[in-house]
Amino acid sequence: MAIQQILSALSDNERRRIIEILKKGKISSGDLAKEMNMTPQALSYHLKKLKQAEIIYETKCKNFIYYELDLTILDELIIWLDALRKEDHNENNDT
Repeated sequence: MAIQQILSALSDNERRRIIEILKKGKISSGDLAKEMNMTPQALSYHLKKLKQAEIIYETKCKNFIYYELDLTILDELIIWLDALRKEDHNENNDT
């Protein structure tokens, strides 16, 4: 898991808005651009970052590209963060 890529992808407000929209389900890139009120070029940049972080994936159907969330990587991030918190908590209790 590339934690740096995930955190970088999640650090941007526009990408978090995209994730919120994708929580509702699969959506075409055109519909997503309309809902985001964003040019296709700007949307493409944000989608690329989210794909690189493995937070979303795309499927192609005829002339359309659809995007969906892949929450598996976020589950892995949560597990990592939880373990980090437990380690810190244990170190504080040992002193």
